[in-house]
Amino acid sequence: MALLNDLINLDLSDVTDKIIAEYIWIGGSGLDLRSKARTLAGPVSDPSELPKWNYDGSSTGQAPGEDSEVIIYPQAIFRDPFRRGNHILVMCDAYTPAGEPIPTNNRHDAAKIFSQPQVGVEEPWYGIEQEYTLLQKEVKWPVGWPVGGFPGPQGPYYCGIGADKAFGRDIVDSHYKACLYAGINISGINAEVMPGQWEFQVGPSVGIAAADQLWVARYILERITETAGVVLSFDPKPIPGDWNGAGAHTNYSTKSMREEGGYAVIKKAIEKLGLKHKEHIAAYGEGNDRRLTGRHETADINTFLWGVANRGASIRVGRETEKAGKGYFEDRRPASNMDPYVVTSMIAETTLL
Repeated sequence: MALLNDLINLDLSDVTDKIIAEYIWIGGSGLDLRSKARTLAGPVSDPSELPKWNYDGSSTGQAPGEDSEVIIYPQAIFRDPFRRGNHILVMCDAYTPAGEPIPTNNRHDAAKIFSQPQVGVEEPWYGIEQEYTLLQKEVKWPVGWPVGGFPGPQGPYYCGIGADKAFGRDIVDSHYKACLYAGINISGINAEVMPGQWEFQVGPSVGIAAADQLWVARYILERITETAGVVLSFDPKPIPGDWNGAGAHTNYSTKSMREEGGYAVIKKAIEKLGLKHKEHIAAYGEGNDRRLTGRHETADINTFLWGVANRGASIRVGRETEKAGKGYFEDRRPASNMDPYVVTSMIAETTLL
């Protein structure tokens, strides 16, 4: 094992200028991340310098066997916290050989929305709170829970410390530092209400960069849990009953909302979101009906409700925003398994276009 660790951490910079680029893309389920690596002649700083690549789409549920080639286009570069040095992680999206985005390529549609002048001039900021659950590998039951049994009721676990309250902190802190190393604008972490459940926050980030960063943060987290022998779950309600679900609350503001008089702009945007509540719910993640029940800090899935400091609302406005008369709001509806390309662009489209 010592030799293996030595080789994994081998510094190549003394012997070659070549680097390793790990190309990442989203698989056919819309949530599964895939990746493979290639050697490049030297360091790269911009996605436009990177070659396109291809993969077997018939093995990811994205193409038929008789015409299986899918082309991936590099879109964003991050430092590789696993290989380090000049090695990179590359977030890609997927196209047919003819250059058409494949049906699961939600980034392409999001980019079109964010490239609209009415959106660009407003510099939309996003802060995404990604909740997730760590599961024991053999039994798919939360870490820290007795196998086949339950821990004590919720209460002591949220932001808790101690061996009987916080489970998986080594994974969480490793992920935090790895994201900072990669260049992701991760802004914090905390233990959640249900034991074995955690949250990290990405942002504030502008436009499509927020979604790129969240996807790569998810990738890094799943690579770390792979090494730790733990299963990562983004299920919005992993344990039925009197246990909190997992969401991806999305904080949002525009330039007009952040300036004087912004509170009126916020209220108008919330009104627009209310008119399209059903469309947003349909796009906000799978299985969200199990989470949005009106209990456990959620609004009922069929009800649109907003309020100041109300964690049981669809949209929450912070006390500081109300007091300052400007700021941001939080859309609490997205599930933990939502696609950030879909959610961020849809909020921008509804409120700005």
